[in-house]
Amino acid sequence: MENHYKACLVGCGRMGGTIDDEMRGHPYYVLPHTHAGACRAVDRIDLVAASDVVEEKMRALCERYQVPRGYTDYREMIDKEKPNILCIATRPVNHAEIVVFAAEHGVKAMYCEKPLCCSMAEADTMLDACQKYGVKFNYGTNRRFVPLFWRMRELIDNGNLGTLQSVTSHSSSVAQWGLTHAADMLLYLAQDAEIDFVQGHITCDEADFDDNRLDTDPPINMGYVQFKNGVRGYVLTGSGYEFEVSGSEGRLRTINDTGALSFRKFMGEHKLLTEMPAVVYVHESGTINAMRDIVKALNTDGNTLGNLTLACRSQEMIIGFVESHRQNGARVKMPLENRELYVGTW
Repeated sequence: MENHYKACLVGCGRMGGTIDDEMRGHPYYVLPHTHAGACRAVDRIDLVAASDVVEEKMRALCERYQVPRGYTDYREMIDKEKPNILCIATRPVNHAEIVVFAAEHGVKAMYCEKPLCCSMAEADTMLDACQKYGVKFNYGTNRRFVPLFWRMRELIDNGNLGTLQSVTSHSSSVAQWGLTHAADMLLYLAQDAEIDFVQGHITCDEADFDDNRLDTDPPINMGYVQFKNGVRGYVLTGSGYEFEVSGSEGRLRTINDTGALSFRKFMGEHKLLTEMPAVVYVHESGTINAMRDIVKALNTDGNTLGNLTLACRSQEMIIGFVESHRQNGARVKMPLENRELYVGTW
């Protein structure tokens, strides 16, 4: 008999329940993108309650998604409902507090929206709590759960590109609110390798660093990542999201983010890059797949594809770029020494 799991949602705003209204009609993004919509779409998850400090938002979401009960205090909700799964769609300033409380009060799986948190000290408390209580975790960088990127990783892992050399993100984004997607994809396409060091350049008021707290979400103008497996990662300024992977025998590049995938190999006497047959994949909702992955992990007591160790690693990459800028572009070794550096406006 298949297990069914009770889920609760903290945060009834844009990512919790309304972003689908903005994305409807997009040619490539598959809905639902919301936490509530994904819970409703997975037949082995029952969304039993939602909470938000703004009561009107909570009531609107409960009505829209037929959620039976609503709360204005997530602690009361967790204590009363005792969910198996907690979806966290609040701003990052309170993610650590919510994750730690939920872990200590019996929640066994969480799907947490990005950004993960505002400092590596916060990330450490989240990881410690989830490891102590055996919590399954997926992170809201949901390209990791989109089949196009699964096919990219499969081609890489199967050696179709030869020796993996570099991964590049073409994106123009602020550190926390947007680069979280790019950082996680660099990590994923580099085979989730550990990081040796990073370097970065951002735009900010240098005086903001005086209290080891950057009260803004700064644009990342350039980022470099040296992975321990020898792969080099690059963040380049450019409109939209596209990702490129280079190897000794070929290249992969996404087109229009998740719109298409170009696969080229060095062929012939002159080793010219030649387009290979189209890579076949299906368009699916990354958010639904993330929730399905949590269900699978609970059923099998296995790990998740976007587990908290990896989420912390990509978050550390981002804060490392900021720390590198603070140190005038110096190499910043991982693990990050300055774990109290706070980045964000929340």
